[in-house]
Amino acid sequence: MIQTNAARPQSEVVAKARAIAHEVAARHAADVDTKARFPSETFEALKQAKLLSAAVPKELGGDGCSMQELTAACAELAHGCAASGMVYAMHIIQVACIARHGMESPFFRAYLKEIVDKQLLLASVTSEVGVWGDTRSSICALTPDGDQFRLDKDATTVSYGAAADDLLVTCRRTPDAPASDQILVLLRAGEYTLTQTTNWDTMGMRGTCSPGFKVASRIPGDHVLPGSFADASAQTMVSYSHILWSGVWLGIASDAIARASAYVRAAARKKPGTVPPQANRLAEVFVHLQAMRNNVYGQAVEFDAIMQQPDGMERLLTIGWALKMNNLKVGNSETAPEIVHQALQIVGISGYKNDSPYSLGRNYRDSLSAALMISNDRIFNKTASMLLVYKDE
Repeated sequence: MIQTNAARPQSEVVAKARAIAHEVAARHAADVDTKARFPSETFEALKQAKLLSAAVPKELGGDGCSMQELTAACAELAHGCAASGMVYAMHIIQVACIARHGMESPFFRAYLKEIVDKQLLLASVTSEVGVWGDTRSSICALTPDGDQFRLDKDATTVSYGAAADDLLVTCRRTPDAPASDQILVLLRAGEYTLTQTTNWDTMGMRGTCSPGFKVASRIPGDHVLPGSFADASAQTMVSYSHILWSGVWLGIASDAIARASAYVRAAARKKPGTVPPQANRLAEVFVHLQAMRNNVYGQAVEFDAIMQQPDGMERLLTIGWALKMNNLKVGNSETAPEIVHQALQIVGISGYKNDSPYSLGRNYRDSLSAALMISNDRIFNKTASMLLVYKDE
């Protein structure tokens, strides 16, 4: 039996992320949102603090952070700026894929060291025009081109692609391979070009800067991550995505409750000796925030415990774990906007106004993206299929 403890972790990495969230990300969050621009100040601070290599193994110079630490770092950053937290989470997911599946490759080991030295920002290209949101299916393929390979992809979204140093791209293994026979390919700066095809003028998460791009590249053969994308997805990408994204949504919800708490305390100071009527609502929503926090960190703790087992990677391939990840994503993507909505009921018109210190408009809009990042309906579909054959152990 794996024992878990869902307390929020404390470490130097988490402390640095908290400081950057408070001193940098929060200060620029409104401008990032208004202009739908990349949170460049936050990522310059993250580079200076060497936090872009938090998921690189210690043997290669990184921090080798646990899932608990990475989740807490994402939550802290999202507390200050949701877009900053989400971009950081997506970068960490890509680094983790390389660190967990590319350590036997001299090229990828050297690349991980380069992430540490240069604090490179890595983006992913998993979407594609024509596959209708199915990341486990590709149209584009790695195609031989003389002594190198060509990879061209028409992506529906490439989050922060214009700001990234390098790209990690999914494609078919060969031009003759079926759509599901996918690999991950690293495209280095100078090896690819991006041609923007759509705009990014969205309701929320505006600073993630995720328009569509056509990607054209020519690369050496050693840029292919060993193994298949199917394994990288099941053993790394799904878990890191759903846990770290949940950390981001927790950060958004926590910031909303912090604003509501500040509002209630201000109301209490106006009438000493009385409990403001909104305090009861605040007490109620704190229950939901605590449950969400325990859910997020509980899964992070369990993931770390599983990875301490000799067969840890295999355990992540079970139906039981897949169901937990599906439930985590769906549950927290729906809980976050509910908590923000409850905070808005507490604050009232001051939360509705954009020029108020208690404004919750950005929290609300950012949290609504959660259910759309891999549609909850798509996840429920997969869960329903798995439950037909799953026996709870």
